[in-house]
Amino acid sequence: MAESPPPVRGLRGFFGKFSVLRNARRELWLTFLIKFLIYTAYSITNKTMVLWLSRDLGFSDQAAGALVGWVWAPAMTVFTLLAGSLTDAIGLRRTFFLGVAICTFARSVMVVTTIPALALICGVLPLAVGEALGTPVLLAATRIYSTTQQRSIAFSIIYMVMNVGYVAAGWIFDYIRQLDLRFRFFGFQPTTHEQLFLVSLTIEVLIFPAIYFLRRGEAEKAREARAAAATSGFWRRIGVTVRESALETAQLFKRLVGQSAFARILVFFLLIGFLKAIFLQMDYVFPKFGDRVLGLHAPVGKLANINAILIIILVPTIGALTQRFSAYRMVVIGGAICAAGVFIMALPPAWFVSGAKSSFGQWLGHSYLGVKGDINPYYIMSALYLTVFSVGESFYSPRVYEYAAAIAPRGQEASYGALAYLPFLIGKLLIGTAGWVLAAFCPAQGPRRPAMMWLIFALAASVAPLGLLLFSRYIRVPEAGRSQAA
Repeated sequence: MAESPPPVRGLRGFFGKFSVLRNARRELWLTFLIKFLIYTAYSITNKTMVLWLSRDLGFSDQAAGALVGWVWAPAMTVFTLLAGSLTDAIGLRRTFFLGVAICTFARSVMVVTTIPALALICGVLPLAVGEALGTPVLLAATRIYSTTQQRSIAFSIIYMVMNVGYVAAGWIFDYIRQLDLRFRFFGFQPTTHEQLFLVSLTIEVLIFPAIYFLRRGEAEKAREARAAAATSGFWRRIGVTVRESALETAQLFKRLVGQSAFARILVFFLLIGFLKAIFLQMDYVFPKFGDRVLGLHAPVGKLANINAILIIILVPTIGALTQRFSAYRMVVIGGAICAAGVFIMALPPAWFVSGAKSSFGQWLGHSYLGVKGDINPYYIMSALYLTVFSVGESFYSPRVYEYAAAIAPRGQEASYGALAYLPFLIGKLLIGTAGWVLAAFCPAQGPRRPAMMWLIFALAASVAPLGLLLFSRYIRVPEAGRSQAA
């Protein structure tokens, strides 16, 4: 029997792994495109939301923070948990079309209305539903349209495309704000934030033709036929599916509550939620902080892009270098690095004046960020904070999902994997309180103490690594295939 040739190593071997996509189906490439468009539109909206709620609709910092933290963001998480079963019932293309149609309607409302009740009921809440429909559908499409050999690389690319979408959104966010256009169209004069929503609406509309060219496979046709035979009427099928999904979710938690590992994994995810809250503040706090401390229309989008760019580079690198260590240990180390990064923002800005005047500071401020005049030390502090935080995130974030899978009882991997969404939900609930912190220490008018605000955020981030370390004896569960010392 002939021996198989040895694997090609080095850069040639690395790029050779992508050659499996050479004969990939058209639908897989369309899925990558849809992922990019969806996440670009979503990220633009996310960065704009708190500014629009306060400046266009008149909500206070506290109310705006509560709306995004306790209404908009959790609603997306809840509907995401229900969307998977809906996709199974009505098919990928129909779920795609439904989600994009809802988003298009909701974004249109948010572009034109300044009536708070109408904007929330017909804009923000439907948008949460529409955005939620896209998340599990994209994952399912990547799995369905890729072969076994392509699957690993396909999911790596889909993760990379998501971060490229974030980078594009950050650039667009800064560009539109710095243009500060004033124009009238048939009596309608959109604000800067409505212009940003208009850009996200345009991107949303571009998704329709991409979905149209997705072909249904035989399996999906059969699934749609079974669903149509089981229940008559498209909307009735949706209602039945949502009800069944809610019952399945309740049964899942009822089944898990009785297991010894459940309480410990719940505490683990609760602690991780403090790290996710710090990640979320980049969209829900940083834009207002930038405008109030760095100057109106400060390039906070490009600053946030530092995180997305570094994550694309660091996640696969650190993952490869640390794979022999346990997921729990890497989460503790990564969480500690993240918290340390946030403390940089609580240091005296005077310490970074020389850094702002250095060649690096001048390049960062003038060349990368496009700032005119003197460079505020907070630009240097923000860049350092985001760099350190990104390193920590690269250590802990992918390992959270691995930990959930590693401790799951046999046959319940999917159930424990679903619980991995909880840290984001907890983080969103925590970030709902950030409006009060922002109003107290970095208000729109009056004296500001941004260092105290960031100290509170840093202490909150420290809850995760400290809690995981101090209570590891009680909450750590043995991981399949690893010793406790790993």
